[in-house]
Amino acid sequence: MSDAAHPRMIRVLVADDSAFMRTALTRMIESDAEMRVIGVAQTGNEALEKIPLLNPDVITLDVEMPGLNGLEALKRIMKEFPRPVIMVSSLTQEGAETTLEALSSGAFDYVPKQLSFACLDIVKIREDLIAKVRAAAESQQGRRNGRVTTPLADGLSRSASPNYRPPSGIVALGTSTGGPKALQQILPTLPEDLPVAVLVVQHMPPGFTGPFARRLNGLCKVGVQEASPGELIRPGIVYIAPGGRQMTVNQSAPSKVHIRISAEPSHTLHIPSVDVMMLSVAETFRGRTMGVIMTGMGADGLVGMQAIAREGGLTVGQDASTCTVYGMPRSCAEAGVLDRVVSLSQIPEQILQATHYRVRR
Repeated sequence: MSDAAHPRMIRVLVADDSAFMRTALTRMIESDAEMRVIGVAQTGNEALEKIPLLNPDVITLDVEMPGLNGLEALKRIMKEFPRPVIMVSSLTQEGAETTLEALSSGAFDYVPKQLSFACLDIVKIREDLIAKVRAAAESQQGRRNGRVTTPLADGLSRSASPNYRPPSGIVALGTSTGGPKALQQILPTLPEDLPVAVLVVQHMPPGFTGPFARRLNGLCKVGVQEASPGELIRPGIVYIAPGGRQMTVNQSAPSKVHIRISAEPSHTLHIPSVDVMMLSVAETFRGRTMGVIMTGMGADGLVGMQAIAREGGLTVGQDASTCTVYGMPRSCAEAGVLDRVVSLSQIPEQILQATHYRVRR
């Protein structure tokens, strides 16, 4: 059937040196009636040759290919034929680090190779891949047509929000697709003497969050580390939830709050879960919690941000124009739980204001 019969057909180019992977990716993508694999490539050079001929909406690109590898091919694509690219990565430390570099270089998202094709839960993996391809295509369409405006831009959405608040005692931040690059932009602007800790849930599989935290730590004045169980939360530290584990907090004394890392709850769509982290933080810090929801697919974080709002904490959402995917912030905006909607570059300023930060002389 021709593409004309499907005006919303998403055209995908699959680039991978493994015939098995090309077949598996093609079958998964084409199981969705609105998607079609219009071509495959075995090397990065072949992908670059086919892009101008086929003009795909989205490209899946293997990280490790002979000759021109995935990272080098990605940089060429972003320069010569810019469009959304989803990296297909191994779960090795080297694969994780290369994938993080790819995200910094413009990749839209990634699919961990082992998780995708070596486990039994193939249905969930297929749905995840399809969701990422669809989100990537929609983000490209949004850029062509002009971004939708944020319904609550630059204002207060909760009319009862007071002008003055006690300083926030902690920042709980959640993000997903587009998050690695966004965090890499904002966290380095935070001062070394930030008076609070920042707890971050970034949707990532096991093996990725450690290299990600180390990468951020090398860029930031604040300390950045993968969270460890039982660790005492300290100001000026950004704690990244470990992939495949839930991060919560536990108060052992009035001024002592520790991090808890657990496999439970295991029923959430994402592990780590923004909701699980934020619910725990809101219960402990109550009105002194600042919740920040940033770019990402879906609605993880909505329940947590609602809890922070109920406790009287401050809730801030990233605006549509600076989100890679305006999903998680949109769900919060439409539910009316955001105090403020700001651009990505304004989020650090919001954190400093909420903590009543003063520059030391």
